[in-house]
Amino acid sequence: MRIGGLATGMDIDQLVKDLMTAEKMPLDKLTQQKMWTEWQQDSYRDFNLTLSNLRTSANSLRFSSSFNAYSATSSNSASLSVTTTSSAVSGSYQAEVISVASSAKLHSESAITKADDSVAKSTDVIGTAGTITVNGSSGAVAVTLDGTETYKEVATMLQDATASSSPALRVSFDDTTSRFFVSTKGMGASENFTLDFGSAALAKQVVGVDTQTSFSTATATAYSSAAKNGSVKLDGILIDGLKTNQTTVNGLTLNLLQVAPPSTITVSSDTAKPIESIKSFVEQYNKAITEIEMGLLEKRYPDFQPLTDEQKKAMSDKEIELWEEKSKSGLMRNDPILRDTVLQLRRAFMDEVEGIAPGNLTLLSQIGISTGHYSEGARLNIDEDKLKKALTDKPDEVMQLFTNKTGGLGIGDRVYNELNSAIKNLGNRAGNPGSAIDNSFITKKIKQMNDDISKWQDRLTRVEDRYWNQFSAMEKAMNKMNQQSVWMQQNMFGGM
Repeated sequence: MRIGGLATGMDIDQLVKDLMTAEKMPLDKLTQQKMWTEWQQDSYRDFNLTLSNLRTSANSLRFSSSFNAYSATSSNSASLSVTTTSSAVSGSYQAEVISVASSAKLHSESAITKADDSVAKSTDVIGTAGTITVNGSSGAVAVTLDGTETYKEVATMLQDATASSSPALRVSFDDTTSRFFVSTKGMGASENFTLDFGSAALAKQVVGVDTQTSFSTATATAYSSAAKNGSVKLDGILIDGLKTNQTTVNGLTLNLLQVAPPSTITVSSDTAKPIESIKSFVEQYNKAITEIEMGLLEKRYPDFQPLTDEQKKAMSDKEIELWEEKSKSGLMRNDPILRDTVLQLRRAFMDEVEGIAPGNLTLLSQIGISTGHYSEGARLNIDEDKLKKALTDKPDEVMQLFTNKTGGLGIGDRVYNELNSAIKNLGNRAGNPGSAIDNSFITKKIKQMNDDISKWQDRLTRVEDRYWNQFSAMEKAMNKMNQQSVWMQQNMFGGM
């Protein structure tokens, strides 16, 4: 039980608070260190997210498609559409679609009817047993029915049975038309197939015609549908046997749409797309680098430690805001991970690319992209006129400068790899944003701080209890002494 100053007249509660204020100083310091560490962790994760977004943007610099400096048009876009690859050559070409690749298809010739002549629905039972055999390029696949299956189940059985064969089929039963619809998943002549039925009655429940044909393999061609290969001529050269309606020839990707007379393809230089792609990345890169360099140079104010809850109670909201602004300053000052990231990115951009043939472009500065003086940090500057000229005159060399993988990595891969390394180091230091598992150094440090704070709180509870026990004992002693004094006064002096 706590006794507060009744006998002594002292403010015991305030005395204990004052004593505990001194006792709590190590805990307050530890709490401030923890808060600072949490702020620093948040800052690390912010930079981690910034570099992750930059890495996503840098990914495109690794592939030739980003440096395609040509565009193409077709005089008959309804028959043939065309796009260019990085190996396209300016000029005019004649192209003619000879045939369009197609899948093999068939459907019931008439609506399927049941025994009572009503049209069938997918949930109705087929009511006829037998075998349906699918004959394709990989051989025969048989599906056996016992007659209790619904029309929908029959469609599913046929589709599942051919899933790993050639051709693989898509099969469905349509309630609107009461018909089976069958088609191949792929295209081209190799997708041809026939359906062979074990009986005329079963055929009628799938094909929808009443016939007395014996439906042997020899007569099954009545229930087949031929697929076609695609073919196209480019400047008189026939490209046939196509299993899809797209093919790439001499740097041109041709999309076959329909058979038609020859059309003219015009390929011309178009530097706008790669320039815009490069500029977009450089803008994002410069923004990220500026943020990093500001963090590295931001001033630290060691006298402005994070505020405790008790300190905040004595301050206004504006005072707290101004104080914490200085408390959070310099979280990343001279951080070795960020400092090394800036240095390595500068080298990744500016070092010569190895493995490129002599006489070709090997430096980014040769196409108008530079970092300038070291005082400007690792930010990039672009000379658009020089870049446009390089893309116009030497598009293949510009592409190789970024995408080279022979003898040495191109700039795209070098930058991407450096960003990967920085993101990994930041993650090891402070964890990755949004990650469910965090075994980073700072997270472990904060966990240890929480344990230490908990131990300090337990210790302070015991110290406070000890102070109260001591003061309570003093109060009891003083109270007893006062009682004895009154007794003596009453007995020795007659109550005078």
